[in-house]
Amino acid sequence: MKLYNTLTRKKEDFVPIEPGKVRMYVCGPTVYNFIHIGNARPMIVFDTVRRYMEYKGYDVNYVSNFTDVDDKIINKANEEGVSPDVITARYIAECVKDMQGMNVKEATVHPKATEEISGMIDMISTLIQKGYAYVTEDGTVYFRTRKFTEYGKLSHKNLDDLESGHRKEKEAIKVTGEDTKEDPLDFVLWKPKKEGEIFWESPWCDGRPGWHIECSVMSKRYLGDSIDIHAGGEDLIFPHHENEIAQSEAANGVVFSKYWLHNAFLNIDNRKMSKSLGNFFTVREISEKYDLQVLRFFMLSAHYRSPLNFSSELMEAAKNGLDRIKTAVDNLDHLLESATDKTAENDGAIKEEINSYINKFEEAMDDDFNTADAISAVFELVKYANSNITSDNSRVIISYVDDTIVKLCDVLGIIARREKEMLAEDIEKLIAERQEARKAKNFARADEIRDQLLAKGIILEDTREGVKWKKA
Repeated sequence: MKLYNTLTRKKEDFVPIEPGKVRMYVCGPTVYNFIHIGNARPMIVFDTVRRYMEYKGYDVNYVSNFTDVDDKIINKANEEGVSPDVITARYIAECVKDMQGMNVKEATVHPKATEEISGMIDMISTLIQKGYAYVTEDGTVYFRTRKFTEYGKLSHKNLDDLESGHRKEKEAIKVTGEDTKEDPLDFVLWKPKKEGEIFWESPWCDGRPGWHIECSVMSKRYLGDSIDIHAGGEDLIFPHHENEIAQSEAANGVVFSKYWLHNAFLNIDNRKMSKSLGNFFTVREISEKYDLQVLRFFMLSAHYRSPLNFSSELMEAAKNGLDRIKTAVDNLDHLLESATDKTAENDGAIKEEINSYINKFEEAMDDDFNTADAISAVFELVKYANSNITSDNSRVIISYVDDTIVKLCDVLGIIARREKEMLAEDIEKLIAERQEARKAKNFARADEIRDQLLAKGIILEDTREGVKWKKA
């Protein structure tokens, strides 16, 4: 298995630190709102990497965090007049719903930043003791970037170029607290509280951690000083992941992560996603139009390191492609209902042909998780099944073809077998129950029913004439 390592900028053979085991950390979302489709891409991509590793027999310890202390969270809490933990609890729950809809497996551990503060204080203390960090008069703790001589090795940025760019930025805008730094390139590990902000006690001041330190600490606690794979969107390469490396390796004295994987950006109709351009979509908004399995299928239709363009046309194409696979499985399931144990003359040749598609699928995934080519192999298998598998084949061979399609799709996190459709009368009963729940102000139950129907591919529309429903 080869994967592209951002650190070395080349494909490398994957060799785990410990045979048969994979320690993998993926940066998760900041939970102040519904996740957007840009957040969805790394969730889907690296869940697929995990699934393939497990398919290959590895025991994967998969850690993905929730950043639950941040300026955006604090601002949202102040706007609503509630505590930050109310905001984060709400949006972690909503994020979990969306992840379930996208069939993203639950992480081995989903740590929260606010529950790891003591570990952050310990690591910062170690960095101060080793001379990699210092405390200013107001209690801010900074990391001495230049002391870590390998700084820039992930992003391949030159320190002098970074300093020049920083000077220009500082001339253009006034950056508070910059004058207290020893060096313009130093970054914050701990910062003093502001009026009305959440804070924790520390040896330096009452305050809260900088963003970068949380992932270093959570990775160390749940995976160890050195891990196999660290992953996230390419926007995190610098400064977040670069700073993680500096902190972790300075504190622990060993290589932080052996391999670094990063997915490319997602564009909307060939333009960068932006609220100001009106092309900003949350996963929840997409779920109102499409089953989130379609979103997952779409995300995997391109190689994860290639920029991906989101559009209605491409989503429709993904929907149609996914439907082709599901229909093929439906047909095979139907054949199985009347299949016999008789052995057909061509059973052996068919099994050999099916195995060739499995090999194509694995070759694609072994080549830096090329899901686009893996999906092509599944389509070839579907085409072959549609053309060659008939009621003349034995139950064993029909079942083998059927199970192979379902299994390969499962590696991609794609559910190939349709759930049995709900009867119209059952849908109407649930809609009536939802209406009663809303009248009783039991909005939690109303939302639960909506999500239950959505999971079955039923979309509800509240209109002046009442609630209408349609199939996704």
